[in-house]
Amino acid sequence: MIQKYTEIHRFIFRLRYVVGREINKICVFLCVSVFFFSQAHAQEPFRVMHYNVENLFDCRHDSLKHDEEFLPQAVRAWTWKKYYDKVTKIAKVILAASDGQVPDLVGLCEVENTYCLDGLTKYSPLRDAAYRYVMTDSPDERGIDVALLYQPATFRLLDVQRIRIPSARIRRKPTRDLLHVSGRVISGDTLDVFVCHFPSRSGGVRQSEPHRLLVADVLRQAVDSVSSVRQHPYLIIMGDFNDYPSSRSVSEVLGAERVPDAGISPSGLYNLMAGKKGGTYRYRGEWGMLDQFIVSGTLLSPSSALRTGADKARPLAFPFLLEEDEQYGGDTPFRTYKGMRYHGGYSDHLPICLDITVRY
Repeated sequence: MIQKYTEIHRFIFRLRYVVGREINKICVFLCVSVFFFSQAHAQEPFRVMHYNVENLFDCRHDSLKHDEEFLPQAVRAWTWKKYYDKVTKIAKVILAASDGQVPDLVGLCEVENTYCLDGLTKYSPLRDAAYRYVMTDSPDERGIDVALLYQPATFRLLDVQRIRIPSARIRRKPTRDLLHVSGRVISGDTLDVFVCHFPSRSGGVRQSEPHRLLVADVLRQAVDSVSSVRQHPYLIIMGDFNDYPSSRSVSEVLGAERVPDAGISPSGLYNLMAGKKGGTYRYRGEWGMLDQFIVSGTLLSPSSALRTGADKARPLAFPFLLEEDEQYGGDTPFRTYKGMRYHGGYSDHLPICLDITVRY
């Protein structure tokens, strides 16, 4: 909004110089009125994407991480050729999600380091998109992190917080940090974005659930902190939850409910993927919605400057991201690896996309 006022003042100054002081008041009144009228009805599309890219590792060993399996001499035989192919494929997916322009925000899971993100944003087919990025540096033993790519022209970075999970409290191994990014959009409003990757289901759902419940609790506290600073904030949570919309971590601890037909609370959290058919991950022939968008109720209000809805969120099931499931039938994600065997695909997850209307 400050920028808009500055533009008006500059316009008024030029107008005074040209038309003189005698008719200044009338012209200024008319021009400012037209300016505000046009701005009040202008809208811009704002696209958000999230993608678990399935182990984007470079081929160098990090002595502080257990990344040995992603080395050329290791069992996976991960080579630079395969790495470059992987980066190119991720860029292809992001570009395919474009509708005249690339997504304004892209959340990523399972990225090893900034080298990989530099490779994606500067040296792949995505380089002309001019993305910038922020990411976590977590104590996760495998060395995978979450990141957010953003378009600086449509999302002006304000603040970045990396939130550590106290895994030792429940005697668990360290997991990924939560990434909280605040930025200003074209309307002048602040958008808060959380990118998360909850602990896996390795070892069994019940045995691993306490770790996801802990992360959900930490995330809920972070959301409440934002709400205490900005009343009724515009807020998006996206990521791979390794749980479903109906799971305890999401529905009970985080408190994200399905979008109702009426009675939306500005302070509530709503899961835009709840109740949708299909999913983003397939296990033993069954699709599950592990990757989700959760938004604050403010984003669902018809009168809000930033507005979206459950119908604006969806998995991106591009044909090239799928292949035939030879064991169970139907389609399944075209993975990079099947077990330890290189398969040459994109990811074991499908990306998800959310469209927001920004009114200014």
